[in-house]
Amino acid sequence: MKSVKLLLTIIITSVVFSSCSTIYYEEYQPTLEEVVSEYDLWYVDYHRTTGNGDIPYVSRAFTLSFVNGILYANNNIVDIGRTGNGFGIDVGTYNTYNGFLETNHDIDGFNDFEVTVISNNEIRLYNYTENVNYYLIGYHINNFDYDKLFYENIEYFLQEYIAWEKVSTKDGVPNSFDYENYLAFTPENITTFYSSQDNFGTDIDSINWNYVGGYEVYDVAGYDNLKILTLNYDGGYIEEFELSVINDGKISLYHINSNTTYSFKGRGFVQYLKSDSAKKETKEIVRNDNRKRTKVERKIKNRRNLK
Repeated sequence: MKSVKLLLTIIITSVVFSSCSTIYYEEYQPTLEEVVSEYDLWYVDYHRTTGNGDIPYVSRAFTLSFVNGILYANNNIVDIGRTGNGFGIDVGTYNTYNGFLETNHDIDGFNDFEVTVISNNEIRLYNYTENVNYYLIGYHINNFDYDKLFYENIEYFLQEYIAWEKVSTKDGVPNSFDYENYLAFTPENITTFYSSQDNFGTDIDSINWNYVGGYEVYDVAGYDNLKILTLNYDGGYIEEFELSVINDGKISLYHINSNTTYSFKGRGFVQYLKSDSAKKETKEIVRNDNRKRTKVERKIKNRRNLK
């Protein structure tokens, strides 16, 4: 079976009656190497994943790149577009010599994939051993859809800082959340949050996380660049916000009940699977705990307040 199924191939048959001969014209079929290297970045649309298995390094990655035999991955949302000139980090090697995409990941080892071309910029990777299909969307670095990445994976973006520190409060009426100066969203799951009323400027390792609860992110009907965040404190009360991303180090929380807008900045960037030699000069934590995405199925809410 051919591992590259070029679904758009057209075979044109022309019958030349005068000579009673048939001429076949076949559209050029790119090689597997040309297919996987055609785009700078392949966004792993993990929510479309099917099958009962798992390839850990694919599940960890937000993007994959195949460049001259080197396999690259962006395992963080923060700094995407800058890390490795946009490609991410070098995580292994690949080859296409035998008609399959053969990868050798530095941690996960060898895995082979059958590659199916779905459209001009979409491919499916199928691994027989794990019986799993991954769907990848191709982009060039200069037209990558960063909004799609951030908002489709907002829970993981929130995890990439040890703490979120409140940096501004604007408008609205006084409410209990005015006293909450720090938030944290743990990487162990996508349902637990912590908050603190410690003073601004507190060292992140010394923050007293004296409040805890569960949180949920909702899609907003009619909006791709907005989410609703609910914080469900263990004490029984709920805070609800419209959540928007300002940049990869800052978020805006609009408190729906009080009409107050809070800005939070990330502190203590957590870099996943990055070597010590590649650390930034700013404070950063490096984790190799194999964080993987899960398929997120969000509920949908309508906007309650139109600002």
